[in-house]
Amino acid sequence: MDTAQFELHADVEDRHWWFTARREILCRLVRALAPANEDRTVVDVGCGTGANLAALADAYRCVGIDTSEDGIRLARQRFPHVEFLQGFAPQGLGDVIRNVDVMLLTDVLEHVPDDFRLLSELLAALPVGAYLVATVPANEALWSPHDEAFGHYRRYDLPRFRRVWQGLPVAELLASAYNARLYPVVKAIRGLNRLRGASHGAEGTDFRLPAAPVNNFLRRTFAGEADVLLERLDRRRSHGYSQGVSLIAVLRREAGPLVPRNRPSDVAADRHQPRNRGEAATPVQDRDLKAAAV
Repeated sequence: MDTAQFELHADVEDRHWWFTARREILCRLVRALAPANEDRTVVDVGCGTGANLAALADAYRCVGIDTSEDGIRLARQRFPHVEFLQGFAPQGLGDVIRNVDVMLLTDVLEHVPDDFRLLSELLAALPVGAYLVATVPANEALWSPHDEAFGHYRRYDLPRFRRVWQGLPVAELLASAYNARLYPVVKAIRGLNRLRGASHGAEGTDFRLPAAPVNNFLRRTFAGEADVLLERLDRRRSHGYSQGVSLIAVLRREAGPLVPRNRPSDVAADRHQPRNRGEAATPVQDRDLKAAAV
């Protein structure tokens, strides 16, 4: 993400239906996992411009970390009462990592070439009993200029998402699609955008604020999925929605050794390689996929 995209995030994330509904779902999950207490610590890895964390700051000790100077600058300006750090997690969190109760990793893994390495490093640093809530974009069929603008390497299906923590000492409490109710609408819009070769929002993204009645309807529709996700979480039925625009997982760190690991050679290489904004992400040729898997 570049400066203009972070500024766009800061401008719309308090109002746009996707941001506000996702935030409602995340906040309800966090409160279900760790009842509100100022002695509990919530860390947001890849916190961007900070609104998700700020929504929890009245009830928890909240710390956000991001590699982007622009993101952290905007987060500090907007939410001076919240602690924000610039750097790489987990190293940049210092001693904070030892006391984490819930870690958020929302729409981050698709931005890194080795998602196995990042997730295993974070889980290795978490104390036993801590929770990690991760979200990623779903379904390669939804790939569009929006993904290219944000520098995504991939969109996930549920088996590929689960593979990232498979074999690690974690308990999978929830692994589900979400933003499921609006999936047909988003699929149609993304398909049109692929044909046009451009997104319909600002800065090459799909983020354009709809009229207030439409925005409110979309927010309520998406946010209403929280009830289903919480019911699945409460009953320890890890699978929720089967199809959606995104995927969400709740993991609990269990006892046992965890050595950070690289992406296995038998995992198919990503079909997209991010480019500078203004250039299309380049699909990897089949021969390159085979070579990368060797």
